[in-house]
Amino acid sequence: MGCVSSKQFRRAPPHEDAALLAKETTFSLNEVEALYELFKKISYSIFKDGLIHKEEFQLALFRNSNRKNLFADRIFDLFDLKRNGVIEFEEFVRSLHIFHPDTPMADKIAFAFRLYDLRGTGSIEREELKEMVLAILNESDLLLSDDAVQQIVDQADLNSDGRIDPDEWKEFASKNPALLKNMTLPYLKDITMSFPSFVVYSGAGDEEL
Repeated sequence: MGCVSSKQFRRAPPHEDAALLAKETTFSLNEVEALYELFKKISYSIFKDGLIHKEEFQLALFRNSNRKNLFADRIFDLFDLKRNGVIEFEEFVRSLHIFHPDTPMADKIAFAFRLYDLRGTGSIEREELKEMVLAILNESDLLLSDDAVQQIVDQADLNSDGRIDPDEWKEFASKNPALLKNMTLPYLKDITMSFPSFVVYSGAGDEEL
């Protein structure tokens, strides 16, 4: 019991030197340390094992561990770099850095491509893009007609071959920056001051959940 408690309240990242994480990401050393406090808060919200499980991730995103959302599932899958069903601290920092306001747009575009490539085929099928657009619109409480959503898909598939390759996606995303709006979280620039709210939370009222 005492051993678990001491791990839970360690003040420094236990798995990897914080300075290295700061060097390899957009975050400063102080921001990495603040992110560790946030990571602990999330990883001890349900299972209390120092790892973020999907239910805890959902709880941090939506304040509801049972809510199903394609966008959240995809984000979790991409954060889980080791593909072992949980998010470790290093994965948390390296993945979250994509959402930092100072991260190059090219990195955000590449991450978004992987996010929309639901089946991991190296290209985005038209139906995959439609699924993700609808999921994001639903989470943002926005409504578009079927024709408007289809128009987005048509515009992305520049050569009309039924799929969007990385070059098409880069061109499309560059011309439609609104698609990448959820790839930037301004809060991360002030993480040391704004802790501990988890910033991906959509803002929907609890009564809507």
